[in-house]
Amino acid sequence: MSKSLILFVLFFLTISCVPPTRFKSLQDETTTCQQERELLKAANEQLTVDNKEMKARLAAAEKDLTRAGRDTLKWKQESGRLMQENLMLKNDYSDLQESRDALMKGSENEIRKLMDELQAAQKDLQKRENDLKKMSDDLTVREDEFDQMQLELNRRNERLAELEKGLKDQETLLSDLKQKVSGALLGFENQGLSVSRKNGKVYVSLDEKLLFKSGSTTVDPRGVQALKKLASVLEQNPDINVMIEGHTDDVQVLSGSAFKDNWDLSVLRATSIVRILLEGSAINPQRLTTAGRSQYLPVDPGKTPEARQKNRRTEIILSPKLDELYKMLGE
Repeated sequence: MSKSLILFVLFFLTISCVPPTRFKSLQDETTTCQQERELLKAANEQLTVDNKEMKARLAAAEKDLTRAGRDTLKWKQESGRLMQENLMLKNDYSDLQESRDALMKGSENEIRKLMDELQAAQKDLQKRENDLKKMSDDLTVREDEFDQMQLELNRRNERLAELEKGLKDQETLLSDLKQKVSGALLGFENQGLSVSRKNGKVYVSLDEKLLFKSGSTTVDPRGVQALKKLASVLEQNPDINVMIEGHTDDVQVLSGSAFKDNWDLSVLRATSIVRILLEGSAINPQRLTTAGRSQYLPVDPGKTPEARQKNRRTEIILSPKLDELYKMLGE
C-alpha cells in the first residue's frame, strides 16, 4: 500500500469520528434554520395579507365617510326646512293673536274657538321647536362622528402608506442586493453559479462542480474565489442574514466512507463554506446559519445523472432583516 493511499485512509477515518454531540448540534441548528425560514416566509405572507386587509378596511371607511357626508347634508336640509316652517308658524301665531284682539268684543263662542286654535298652534309650535332641537342635536352628533371618521381615515391612510413604504423599501433592498451579488459573481455565472430572487430573498446557487470534488468537503480553489467575492458584498451589507444550505443527490454515501450519510455530507459542506466566508472578513458570525438538507429538496426529481448533478449543490440564501416591518405590524 502506497504512502499516499495510507494517508488518504487515515484522513477519512479521522473525519468519520464526528462526536455525537456535534452531530446533534448540527441537527438542532438545521431545525432552527428551518423554523426561521418558515417564520420569514409566514411573515412575508402575513405582510401581504395585512396589506390587502388594510386596503379593504380603507375602502370600507371611505364608503362610510361618503355615506356620513350624505346624511349630514340631509340633516342640514331638514333643519333648514324646519326653521322655515317655524318662522311661518310664528307668523301665523302673530296673526292669530291679532285676530284674537280684534274679536275680543265678539261672541264668546268665537273667542273660545280662536283660543282653541291658538292653543293648538302653540302646542304645534312647541312640538316643532322640540323636533328642531332634536334635529340640531342629532346634527351635532353626526358632525362629531364625521370628524372622528375623518381622523380614523387619515390615520389608516398614514399606516397604509408606512406599510407600503416598508414593502417598497424591502423590494428595493432585494433588487439592489441581487444586482450587487450578480455584479460581484459575474465571471462565475456560466461555471455552475446562478443568482435569483424568490420568496422575498436572494438565492446564490453553486453547483458541486464549482465547489467540491465527489465525496469531499474541501472547496475547489475556483469556488473559493467566488465565495470571497460574495463575502465582500456581505461585508458591505451588514443588515442581511445569510443561510448556507448543503444539498446532495439521492445516492447514498459508500459504506465505510468518511461520512455517515447524506445528512452528514450536506452539513459538513455547508460548514466548510461558512469558514471560507468568515476567513479574513469582517462579517459578523451571528448573521450566518448553516443547514444540511441532504437529498430531500431536489431541484430536479429525475433519476438521471443530469438530474442528480443539478441536485448536488449549495445554496446561499440572503434575507433582509424584517425588524421594522414587524414593529409596524405590532403597532
